[in-house]
Amino acid sequence: MRSGTPPGWLLPAPSRRYLRPRKQQILFRLITFGLNAFTLRYVSKEIIGLVNVRLMLLYSTIVFLAREAFRRACLSGSTRRNWTKTFNLLWLTVPLGVCWSVFLGWVWLDILEVPDQNAVPHYNFGVVAFGLSAVIELLGEPFWVLAQVHLFVKLKVIAESLSIICKCFLTVILVVLYPHWGLYIFSLAQLLYASILVMCYIMYFMKFLGSPEAKKKSFPVNQMISVLPNFRQDEEFINWKEARLTWSFFKQSFLKQVLTEGERYVMTFLNVLNFGDQGVYDIVNNLGSLAARFIFLPIEESFYVYFATILERGKDIKLQKQDDISMAAAVLESLLKLVLLVGLTITVFGYAYSQLALDLYGGSMLSVGSGPSLMRCYSLYVLLLALNGVTECFTFASMCKEEVDRYNLVMLGLSLVFLCMSYFLTSWQGSIGFILANCFNMGIRIAHSIHYIHRYFEESPHRPLKGLLISPLLIVVCVISGVITGVSEVFLCCDQGWMAKLIHITVGALCFIATLAAIFFTETRLIHFVRTHILSRYSKEGLK
Repeated sequence: MRSGTPPGWLLPAPSRRYLRPRKQQILFRLITFGLNAFTLRYVSKEIIGLVNVRLMLLYSTIVFLAREAFRRACLSGSTRRNWTKTFNLLWLTVPLGVCWSVFLGWVWLDILEVPDQNAVPHYNFGVVAFGLSAVIELLGEPFWVLAQVHLFVKLKVIAESLSIICKCFLTVILVVLYPHWGLYIFSLAQLLYASILVMCYIMYFMKFLGSPEAKKKSFPVNQMISVLPNFRQDEEFINWKEARLTWSFFKQSFLKQVLTEGERYVMTFLNVLNFGDQGVYDIVNNLGSLAARFIFLPIEESFYVYFATILERGKDIKLQKQDDISMAAAVLESLLKLVLLVGLTITVFGYAYSQLALDLYGGSMLSVGSGPSLMRCYSLYVLLLALNGVTECFTFASMCKEEVDRYNLVMLGLSLVFLCMSYFLTSWQGSIGFILANCFNMGIRIAHSIHYIHRYFEESPHRPLKGLLISPLLIVVCVISGVITGVSEVFLCCDQGWMAKLIHITVGALCFIATLAAIFFTETRLIHFVRTHILSRYSKEGLK
């Protein structure tokens, strides 16, 4: 492939800001990872299962249903808009969140099976606290959208990372000092997380709005009171175009939540696994999804904003600015190539190093039993997650309202199929069935998005789906690396002592270096993109 940069391929400054490596985020995530591993040795599998599956499902469901549609609708378009109407629309997430919290809290308390109070005490308090934390977090939604639209990347990274760090530190302290508190510990930590997250955004904008820096940038909001709901009699309360788009996304968000958290809904409502098995599955799921949360999710969120800004919804590609179309196609091709190679590398090496990773992270509780098999399956799932994140972020950023409504029907059918497959595959294969069902779900969504992207660029000279093609040499290197590391695991891991483990790690490191070398020599255009737009920005400017 050519290493040169085609015309119009250079990204504008706002997009380059999203590509800069997030040093603070890396540090915070590593600290969080260590604190979670420490906490794992002080609590039972049952409490982990109840908190991370049932209670976090309550929290995520409330937050997702109350704000996801509003976020997607209000992130579309330019920064020049009637922000008063946008803020009014966003404040509707709070009463909507209260309604969802009351209704779902009743379901969690009176409909679902209540755990044994001796094994998991204070369940009722946990339900109330997690529902309340969801409502608290929604109070910061107008500030979050304002920050995202104006590309305040550092604010988002620091606010979220600081909140998670404080939550983890409080959990560790209470687990060590008061282990008998049970769910009180995790409930108080969740309330602290939501409160700090909202306060970070509020305190930042209290300082920024009206400052000389804001005036220099001609920031559209001048004071904090402008963010609050405004009931003017001389104009409409909200932007009805944004409201209609929000309704379309709301119908879709309900289905997307079922698809995203489908296995937790099956576990919670159908009782296919006990709380202990749910705890092991959730730990493996969180460990396996580190790459998705750490690498792929920030890419999806950042470039959804980018594509939604540069592309015009519902407008024929021939009638849009061709420089913007060319740039969007080039960026999409590079992103597809990037996530494909990262996901493929994780899949290849994840198979042979799953058991070792679990043994180092949680000891025999995770490395013995179904844990390694779960992690190996998850390695394949990570590859599908990577591709789905990029293809869907482009699809949703460029779809018009009618296309979003049609896709709702696809999501409805896919939701029903996914839930049925989850139940039957879990009854047949245990917790591995959840991952197999998720792989099927992601495969269908990727196929739909690829079909949409192909049709979108069909009448243009651009072919961004070429990013899904990799060289035969790289495929051969990946296969050889997978075979070598698989044989190494059989003879060296994980009950042969530390020396055998170190040799196993060394074998993997050498194969990984060979894989990187193959990528370097076969994917020259991608390497040029990474050097130009990521490494150079990191070394010169860091994170602003």
